[in-house]
Amino acid sequence: MNQLKMYIVSDSIGETGDLVAKAAISQFRKDFESTAVKRIPHVESVDQLKEVTEIAAEQHAIILYTLVKEEMRTCIRLECERRNIPSIDLLGPIIDVIGSTLNERASEEPGRVRMLDEDYFQKIEAIEFAVKYDDGRDPRGLLLADIVLIGVSRTSKTPLSQYLAHKRYKVANVPLVPEVEPPEELFKIDPDKCFGLVISPEKLNSIRKERLKALGLKDDANYAKIERIRAEIDHFYSVADRIGCRVIDVTDRAVEETANIILNIKQKRER
Repeated sequence: MNQLKMYIVSDSIGETGDLVAKAAISQFRKDFESTAVKRIPHVESVDQLKEVTEIAAEQHAIILYTLVKEEMRTCIRLECERRNIPSIDLLGPIIDVIGSTLNERASEEPGRVRMLDEDYFQKIEAIEFAVKYDDGRDPRGLLLADIVLIGVSRTSKTPLSQYLAHKRYKVANVPLVPEVEPPEELFKIDPDKCFGLVISPEKLNSIRKERLKALGLKDDANYAKIERIRAEIDHFYSVADRIGCRVIDVTDRAVEETANIILNIKQKRER
């Protein structure tokens, strides 16, 4: 059985070329024992390309390359032609087609796919974090969070947590009730990462009544009474004062507006 030798040349880690090579080789080999596929990652100079093509020519190898810079693609193509090396440009043709379709020039930045993947996984991790530490389920999450939200019931803590998670922030939130002592972890966190959400008693009264109706309950329960709501908000302020956190009034504010306030505050502090 003929042995196949192949070099995967890339200005990034060469994963794309490796996957394509294995997909193609599998059409001829049930296993890869009779193939020698070698990645040459992070190629950044013309001298490196010339060295690779010289070795490939000596070993009668095929070259697959995923190079985003036009100059580098041109160089390896000419070197392969000069040395009679079979070669395949995996990215160049599609980059050219997309560029002409959009009438734009490619950024020619190696590793962009990996950067996008990392961004995606950071977002998923943040969303999972928000779910795990929603509604004060596990106080230990407060010490791990990028942002901590506190507030009485129905102040949009959960949707705000999810919105911020999509911005890749790990968010935990804690509901405050006068009869329940806040978790001790709440007073150990950096006050700058904690934000209190407050709402007018009248607005909250209306929201809670609608919530009770939606659940098929009477709207005159203690949960929706204005006196009870005022007591909860007083308790909220006492806890926020102990923490020393920023308080945001969310009355008549959309979740996106509140999120932008929090993000702007964080960005100013991080400068």
